[in-house]
Amino acid sequence: MAKRPTITDLARVSGVSVATVDRVLNNRLPVREETARRVYETATEIGYHAAGLIKQRMRHELPEYRLGFLLLRGNDVFYTEFARQLELAVSQSQRFRGVAIIDFASSLTPDEIVERTRKLAAKCRAVALVGPDHPALTVTVEEMKAKGLPVFSLLSDFAAGIREGYVGLDNRKVGRTAAWMISKAAKRPGKVALFVGSHRFHGHELREIGFRSFFREQAPDFTLLETLVNLEANQITQDTLLDLLGRHPDLVGCYVAGGGMEGAVAALRQARPAEMPAVVCNEISAVSRSALADGVLTMVISTPLAALCRELLGLMAHAIETGAANAPGQTFLPFDIYLPENI
Repeated sequence: MAKRPTITDLARVSGVSVATVDRVLNNRLPVREETARRVYETATEIGYHAAGLIKQRMRHELPEYRLGFLLLRGNDVFYTEFARQLELAVSQSQRFRGVAIIDFASSLTPDEIVERTRKLAAKCRAVALVGPDHPALTVTVEEMKAKGLPVFSLLSDFAAGIREGYVGLDNRKVGRTAAWMISKAAKRPGKVALFVGSHRFHGHELREIGFRSFFREQAPDFTLLETLVNLEANQITQDTLLDLLGRHPDLVGCYVAGGGMEGAVAALRQARPAEMPAVVCNEISAVSRSALADGVLTMVISTPLAALCRELLGLMAHAIETGAANAPGQTFLPFDIYLPENI
């Protein structure tokens, strides 16, 4: 059996003195962060028995931040997973000790989102939320900025030039990608339907712009129907798509640019059209995986939540520590594409 690593072994492999390792272990005197981290990484690598204690000591020295997050629809699979990934990223942060305070808006109304955002802001050092590009929310963000509270927009941008930053996908590219797939996968040119949650959501508006611009430039033989607003509700999406399939036998494509994917899948399974349209939806889940496998969905465009949460927390910590950015920017993450052959 291999000999259990000793403190002398740890000091030798780390390239520091035994006294330095002792200070890291017992938190007696300040040790440079990079030195403490090197000792911890070496302890983990060689299997030193007190590696967990070193990690605990290191985290004890980190600042503690309360971070607020406002998401939509707490019963939605996507937002439930989003919340889980936020909590995981906060707990694993190497930059700070964090407390994640997560709330959910039950509707898309600006009044509710503003009210819940204010409540989060009253007890947090920074806030990130999914919200509409609405004057009431812009005023709220301005007030928070004046008080030194950083606010980040998630998935869909709002209060551009005032909020601290946007973190999400390049929604115009998402829309163009959905259009490209429908134009290639449709069996023939015909009518194409487009659902958005609300035009107050900048991300949905950009997806619609990208979607329509692609067809206008690259696939003019297709006819795009008037955009439908589904409020990201599954029942509205299901009922509306069933009606479309009945009234437009030449419907060859459909893109659900926001929420409502489950409703679209339910409508297609219920209608069982003789010629299934090419359908693109968002976010991978048990429902969308099954629909891809069964040929109900053509493609799913998904947000890389784990990477988004890590990026967001780094930006939030930086804003807390250094103050507001001179030029509030946008952070685009590459989106994931799921097809029947790669699920």
